[in-house]
Amino acid sequence: MTDASVREFKMPDVGEGLTEAEILKWYVQPGDTVSDGQVVCEVETAKAAVELPIPYDGVVRELRFPEGTTVDVGTPIIAVAVAGAAAEQAPVPQEAPRAAAAAAEEPAAPSVRTPVLVGYGVAESATRRRPRKPRPGPPPAAPAEETLYAATALRDAVPGPEAGQPAPAPAAEPEPPALDGHGGRRPLAKPPVRKLARDLGVDLAAVTPSGPDGVITREDVHKAAAPTPVEAPTSAPAAPQATAPQATPQAAPPAPAVSYDAARETRVPVKGVRKATAAAMVGSAFTAPHVTEFVTVDVTRTMKLVEELKASPAEYGLEGLRVNPLLLIAKALLVAVRRHPEINASWDEANQEIVVKHYVNLGIAAATPRGLIVPNIKDAHAQTLPQLAASLGELVATAREGKTSPAAMQGGTVTITNVGVFGVDTGTPLLNPGESAILAVGAIKLQPWVHKGKVKPRQVTTLALSFDHRLVDGELGSKVLADVAAVLERPKRLITWG
Repeated sequence: MTDASVREFKMPDVGEGLTEAEILKWYVQPGDTVSDGQVVCEVETAKAAVELPIPYDGVVRELRFPEGTTVDVGTPIIAVAVAGAAAEQAPVPQEAPRAAAAAAEEPAAPSVRTPVLVGYGVAESATRRRPRKPRPGPPPAAPAEETLYAATALRDAVPGPEAGQPAPAPAAEPEPPALDGHGGRRPLAKPPVRKLARDLGVDLAAVTPSGPDGVITREDVHKAAAPTPVEAPTSAPAAPQATAPQATPQAAPPAPAVSYDAARETRVPVKGVRKATAAAMVGSAFTAPHVTEFVTVDVTRTMKLVEELKASPAEYGLEGLRVNPLLLIAKALLVAVRRHPEINASWDEANQEIVVKHYVNLGIAAATPRGLIVPNIKDAHAQTLPQLAASLGELVATAREGKTSPAAMQGGTVTITNVGVFGVDTGTPLLNPGESAILAVGAIKLQPWVHKGKVKPRQVTTLALSFDHRLVDGELGSKVLADVAAVLERPKRLITWG
């Protein structure tokens, strides 16, 4: 009728290869007018929370998912009525004609699209709906499958037989990859769920779906993978009848246990930053051989210097900047890396090479409500003390607001984690993946210490340096840790060594 058409904006890959993101907040509602570049929502990926701008002008027709929903990359999340484009069918009110025409639908304008985002197929497969074979059960089930695959806008990458002629030939082409024990149909599941099933060794054909229209969910896969007696009858439907009476008493105990645990336990879904951190830490622990060394050092002089810098910030070019012990600890580590550049390296497994970096991207581990993140200060080795103070202040403020970008967390070389702010003396930190070393700083406390031949109360802390033993041997690691301690013991060495 008008020259307006509905355009769907799909969840983009905002973090280099991520497969999903959680919608944290919508900034628009149906009926709102939007313009090209306007931020419409905030999403959280496995790396950070980011804002998504809409790429066209128009009026919001529909929000496809509520806040708090985790959506696969490539799935339409918002529909916008765009003026000026060639109209095909403006709204989508008629479900039956749409389902009937799905098999013959050809891609109208996607010839200029390229598969640049995860979840976006090539031009043909991104918009053409795949015809499905009818279920042997009630016929109305077929449109539900069409709706599912149109909504996800993702292909299952199944070999050609099922994507061939739309005519529902009975069993003329029984291709094993597309068949299973559910009436000859392939189980319905999104790509991330299929990958999860592969990782857990779960056969999707043996999973009972609980999602809408018979879709298998993550919970279904986890339930099938759990060794509970309730799942036994599902995986063995052809068992003798004698098994059924045994399954009934076995299924009874879990029911009260679930309701009992629900009152005493809380289950928190692992997603976003926490999920990525967990995977990274497991990979780091089982890939890089960790060694941790410790040293306890008198940092009384460093603490006096911190107070002096705070008292006269303008005199040292630090006016308006945050000055704390972490600033001088970071500078001490940078000095130690400069004296021993071999520690600033990474391991190239593919080429069996050690890559020595001639720059330091200094990571600072930050605890946020969404989990632990490690943004880094680019080229920290070239920064003066005031510049480093400004970078640290900006990094911490951005992390607390949850606005750290994915780019800020990539490319780190060495990291500092300050566990002392929690009153902890020290720890054995795990390496940030791809980095060579991480320095843990313990709590700085007054302790009895031998100073100039007498026992006196001194400000003391314990440093722990974990390093990748493939890259760093004991001698190099010890020298770096000793240099950091030496600078903190006598901060004037920042002048002579730096």
